Amino acid sequence: MRTKVSFIIADVPNFKDTLLYWAGQFKEAVWLDSNNHNDVYGTFDAVLAVDALTSLTTDAKHGFDNLKEYQERANDWLFGYLSYDLKNDVEQLGSANFDGLHFPELHFFQPKKIIRITANKADFIYLNMVGDEIEEDFKEISKTIIPEKEPTVTEDIHIRLRTFKDEYFRRIDSLLAHIHRGDIYEANFCQEFYAENTVIDAFRTYLKLNAISKPPFAVFLKLEDKYLLSASPERYLKKVGSKIISQPIKGTARRSSDAEMDTLLKHNLALDEKERAENIMIVDLVRNDLSKSAEKGTVVVDELCKVYTFSQVHQMISTISASVHPDKNPVDVIRETFPMGSMTGAPKISAMKIIEAQEAFKRGLYSGAVGYFTPDGDFDFNVVIRSILYNATQKYVSYSVGGAITAQAVPEKEYEECLLKAKAMREVLED
Repeated sequence: MRTKVSFIIADVPNFKDTLLYWAGQFKEAVWLDSNNHNDVYGTFDAVLAVDALTSLTTDAKHGFDNLKEYQERANDWLFGYLSYDLKNDVEQLGSANFDGLHFPELHFFQPKKIIRITANKADFIYLNMVGDEIEEDFKEISKTIIPEKEPTVTEDIHIRLRTFKDEYFRRIDSLLAHIHRGDIYEANFCQEFYAENTVIDAFRTYLKLNAISKPPFAVFLKLEDKYLLSASPERYLKKVGSKIISQPIKGTARRSSDAEMDTLLKHNLALDEKERAENIMIVDLVRNDLSKSAEKGTVVVDELCKVYTFSQVHQMISTISASVHPDKNPVDVIRETFPMGSMTGAPKISAMKIIEAQEAFKRGLYSGAVGYFTPDGDFDFNVVIRSILYNATQKYVSYSVGGAITAQAVPEKEYEECLLKAKAMREVLED
């Protein structure tokens, strides 16, 4: 059972920053922030979960079965992540590429303390065993002063590419050969940027990334010495009662400081046949994935190829929804749709096999999902993109970007799009 006490917050932006800094004392923390986006499916503005009572850490083998058992047994709020490599639990696949980050492939925890922000109200939702700490924690957070920048950070960060430009073009050509041969008709191909022997201030790096991007599905995640700093614009899957919603992104255009040019770029993206074709392919894939869990005849495309504007880019987003039976287990719904189509390709299994052979790194948490389960069996998960991953012990920093490769793909343009998507992460790290 949980105790809930609510407080009115005078300065919400400052409270968010001090709350996140306060969370750094715990071994496990998940912070989710909508950045006040007008998300019609959103249920709060931001939420923090810390101080694990119980947790589950596992590799891909039997990962979903273990999570299902844990979720049913806990019957409580759970926060955590699913790495992309859980594909190996869903299908007969493998992950043998280089891994510099060494994150567990699945991790969830049952937090003793949840702090949820809606408008100017903060709900402290604590397990009863720590319910008497609410007032003290609120006072401590309210009087917290964030100190100056950490002196131990690496000042001159050297970012390297795992796949150099000529090799990138060669691998794109190989993917195009598969497409022209009919093995697949779309593949999401990703590349890694990384820095070794590097120390970053995870808290401040996240604040800078979030300030640049202001995304609707931002994440700060800490698992002991491992961090995810995410400016994700994409929802993977949400469940509210019997309704499930997926909002895949395919289609990207740059922003312009000139208002007239910016409007033109957005307009051109909306009419771009290649980008629309990529988006529609993934919509078809998501419809098929949702149909595995949905009640017959309930899968609906609510919004097709709508262009949304973010701080760094314009994005083409579609919304697909369906209804599931009330007795359907929430973990099974995720299992039957994972990994998300926007980060794989189509046909899904063939695409995952081919991109595993072409990519030079293990995706791990990148292109996985972070989110939560409620005690009622609802959930909401993002897609881990536009993100910095950091292993503090290994002093290894990584961010990855990708793009959809179809028969119309031009390698040079795909490379330019990757650099555009990587811009915010590079700026933050090199600042």
